[in-house]
Amino acid sequence: MSHENEPKFINISLPRGTRRVEREGFLRLCKALAAAALEPAEAIDRTRWFEQAKIGDLYNQPTLAAAAHTLIDLLDQGWQLTDYKHGPLLAPPPSHADPEIEKVRIRRQEHLRRDPQLRKPSVRRFVEGMEKPREHGGRLVSIFSLMRDGRELADALERDPNPETIIRPYIQIVDGGKCELTGFALHDIWRYFRHTWSNAYSTVPGRSMPILIRDAATPNHAVIGLAAISSPVVQIAERDQWIGWDTDTFLESVRANPTDEIAVWITERIDAQLSEIYFDDLLRDGVLQPTDLRHPTPDAIALLRADAERHRQKHHRAPLQAVRQIEQDAWLERALTPLFRSKRASVLADTLEIAFVLGSYLRPTPTAEGLKEALKDTKARTQIRRLMRRARGERVGTVIADLTVCGAVAPYSALAAGKLVGALAVSPKVVAAYRAKYARPSEIASSIAGRSIERESRLSFISTTSLYGSGSSQYNRLRWPADVMGGPQDEQIRFQQLGRSRSFGTSQFSDETVEALVRLSRLKGATVRVNSLFGEGVSPRLRKVRLGLAALGWPTNELLKHGRERIVYGVRLVENLRDYSLGIDSDPTYLIDTDLTDGEAAVAGWWFERWGRRRAEQGPVRESMRAHRLVRPFRHGARVPLPSEEKADIEQSDVTRYVENL
Repeated sequence: MSHENEPKFINISLPRGTRRVEREGFLRLCKALAAAALEPAEAIDRTRWFEQAKIGDLYNQPTLAAAAHTLIDLLDQGWQLTDYKHGPLLAPPPSHADPEIEKVRIRRQEHLRRDPQLRKPSVRRFVEGMEKPREHGGRLVSIFSLMRDGRELADALERDPNPETIIRPYIQIVDGGKCELTGFALHDIWRYFRHTWSNAYSTVPGRSMPILIRDAATPNHAVIGLAAISSPVVQIAERDQWIGWDTDTFLESVRANPTDEIAVWITERIDAQLSEIYFDDLLRDGVLQPTDLRHPTPDAIALLRADAERHRQKHHRAPLQAVRQIEQDAWLERALTPLFRSKRASVLADTLEIAFVLGSYLRPTPTAEGLKEALKDTKARTQIRRLMRRARGERVGTVIADLTVCGAVAPYSALAAGKLVGALAVSPKVVAAYRAKYARPSEIASSIAGRSIERESRLSFISTTSLYGSGSSQYNRLRWPADVMGGPQDEQIRFQQLGRSRSFGTSQFSDETVEALVRLSRLKGATVRVNSLFGEGVSPRLRKVRLGLAALGWPTNELLKHGRERIVYGVRLVENLRDYSLGIDSDPTYLIDTDLTDGEAAVAGWWFERWGRRRAEQGPVRESMRAHRLVRPFRHGARVPLPSEEKADIEQSDVTRYVENL
């Protein structure tokens, strides 16, 4: 008999050794919440429930604080709580076949972090400051100056089907400058409209290039939509397999067809890794001998690993301020910090072990035959896998990127302008801007080498994921002839669906919960401390939550599953995708003309003929656009939806003066 549909219960009792007052407080909270008929559409007021369970002074009850906040976040996401006689039990929310119900659940999950963010006084001040009229160039402007009135756009489309006179999109890279027409900082404009998204606004570690798509057909060049090209998720199985640089996929390909080219690449990778590690201090301290570099031994490798661990522990004990105060380009000084001493020793140990094992097969002359023999040896194959992983890790954040933000704002969204934004976000102008911005030293590589190291910055691939697992109308069937972007006539650029991914994540947890979990893990003496310091590793928030849940004794893998299936999409920009992305080929063979700096009009023309015109001809679509008004009563879908409090309207006198200046 199948039990697949039965709920899986998770024991959430507090760990042994927890003080009695905390255990009793948590049990009272669980009993109260389990007995209540909680409305799934309403956010749980944790303050009210804490008072009802007579829970106070959470600062001095860290275990209770972490458990209580985590519990309420999970219940907010639809988890089911049972007050079992041997302790409280949690069951994951039931899955829904109805995509609309699933979308509601996901939006609720996202709003758990977005709405508290919008309630923060600093965020509210920012939003209200952007909405308040100010003087620029002798006239009043506000963020509303950068929204298009939906009535005007709908009327224009009804009168004249010629897109060139009605919508003229162009790309504006957000680079720290100001908007000449309004005086607003470009990043403030981007941030304001980003706050209208369903999920919380956040900065991302690593590379990030925000993009505005604006409309030159309007007096103030209204914002059509936004995008952001950012450092990618390090590992997505569906993406990596499709590219062909997933370790297993690559090895299977090489095993089927070993070549001299791949053999040479492996040896060049080993030599390159050695040349990019600063080791003078390792020699000076006697951890490494000069002969170890030419003839590595297991003893030398073991000494390096011990040194790496010793300095890793020293890093977690050292004050962070000393690291942060080092000048960014002081690479040698950074290399000598405990964090990068640990990294250098570890990377050198790995590289010498690879050289030690593969040397007999690929030295002095690397050949396809030697590679074939190496692949038959389990130990040699393991080292090739290690080399592969490092090669991929080194270039994953430089030649591929994620489209982390992509969408249109009202009233353009009614015309499927999200597809226009998606196409422009992977266009030649963006690829060229990305290369120009990141043709600079890599912080981590330079800190390991003790000198400036510049990584490749020519993009070969851009990936993204849908917010919902039921499909993305924005990316579905989004493809266009490559010659629209100056590429070959017989090729297409497309958002290719690569697969579906069920991810771990922390979007189901509020910032308050994360803070409580972090504090608990530190008080419990977590052996690995997460300092959110660049260079420590990826996903600091995920690692912090994992450590906190472990300190509670709760199953981390189960609770970190946000239950969301996402569709993974990828845009291939080059023909030699795998070999260029890995560095086997030194140059990309592009499917677009990366020197094309004025291609927005061609892309816009393609979009309007394929998508926009069809929408514009529909009466209900034009009527939906007319709902976005720039006069009182002020309603517009591109306005930030501040929660809980009604927006304070602009003073009547300001509105009158503002409208007169439109």
